[in-house]
Amino acid sequence: MTVHDHRRLGRELDLFDTDPLIGAGLPFWLPAGAAVRQSLEDWIRGQERSAGYRQVHSPVLGKRELYERSGHWAHYRDDMFPPMDVGGEQLVLRPSLCPHHAVVYRSRPHSHRELPLRLAELGGMYRAELSGVLGGLTRVRGIQLNDAHVFCAPEQVPGEVARVLAMIRRAYAALGIEGARLRLSLPGDGGKYVPDPALWERATALLAGVLAESGLPYEEVDGEAAFYGPKIDVQLTDGAGREFTLSTVQVDFHQPERFGLAYTGHDGRRHRPVMIHHAVLGSLERMVAHLVELHGGAFPAWCAPVQVAVLPVGADGLAAAEAFAGRCADAGLRAELGDPDRGSLGARIHAARRVPYVAVIGAREAAEGLVALRLRDGRRLAPLPDGEALRGITAMVGDHATALWPAGNRP
Repeated sequence: MTVHDHRRLGRELDLFDTDPLIGAGLPFWLPAGAAVRQSLEDWIRGQERSAGYRQVHSPVLGKRELYERSGHWAHYRDDMFPPMDVGGEQLVLRPSLCPHHAVVYRSRPHSHRELPLRLAELGGMYRAELSGVLGGLTRVRGIQLNDAHVFCAPEQVPGEVARVLAMIRRAYAALGIEGARLRLSLPGDGGKYVPDPALWERATALLAGVLAESGLPYEEVDGEAAFYGPKIDVQLTDGAGREFTLSTVQVDFHQPERFGLAYTGHDGRRHRPVMIHHAVLGSLERMVAHLVELHGGAFPAWCAPVQVAVLPVGADGLAAAEAFAGRCADAGLRAELGDPDRGSLGARIHAARRVPYVAVIGAREAAEGLVALRLRDGRRLAPLPDGEALRGITAMVGDHATALWPAGNRP
């Protein structure tokens, strides 16, 4: 099995880079990497909309007292950037989105009829990682997190956690991710965690109950919980055998209490909601790093930087190739037109070896309105009418399939 290093391959494929003028742990996305990232963003937002989530946007800065209220300042300060003195106030780059979403929730009154209220944001957060642990996209100081928070009644927690685990399974299936393991992350010793045994016992029992009901195997690990509550972590192993967390689900009784969150119950009284934190894709940086290493840069077709390479055999196929590439773009596909004068056809096909679909158009294809499709997995399809070829590609991409083509030669 080939072990791919996303730091080398990501730069080779022009996905991302870094520069000392921007700083360590602050990679920037190049056009190819931005295309992958945008595909992931569009997909997860669509999944969240279908699951009843509402998108919000919140600032990447907050006053120090916001994080004092949430508990981050007391329990997470060493991982936060220092406050900035601005106009007599101290502003802090947020280390997490959850305090902001707690404020979003409390900005309006809520009834039990609205619950569960599901809020989602794909937003930036910042961690003061030491330079010695930074590397590529896996350990960075600026993180784009697919974050969401569900505010619900206590009896709704098991169902909501189960829904999140199902979303994670769908995401991994669409991305070709296998071998995930579940970990129930529990608190350890010391002052890192909120000192409330009853809180921990209640939250842990809820997550353990969902895992038991699901029948999925998991392991308990002490010292890996969030400071405010236990979590289910989805663990994977990279090519070098190192274990890491990609997705997570957390149950939090602490921040609803700290922010005074409430809803009006069936009895007309105020009740405290539970806050479920979750990240289906996790950070986009870590997800893309894993996909690069998992697939060797040959991404699933729906999130590949280039989905269709259109290669005219020679000048007599160029006009038809240009037209087909234009139709691909009009259909929402990321298509690139190859230059017939840049090397042999074989060399150009090899250069496009990570592209899911290579459409070869020669004189015969141009004359008859055909496209000869070569799939990344090595299959060569019999020439298809160009409209049929385009429908087949868009169908597979639109279904977010990991397969490249249906069984047989026809879409």
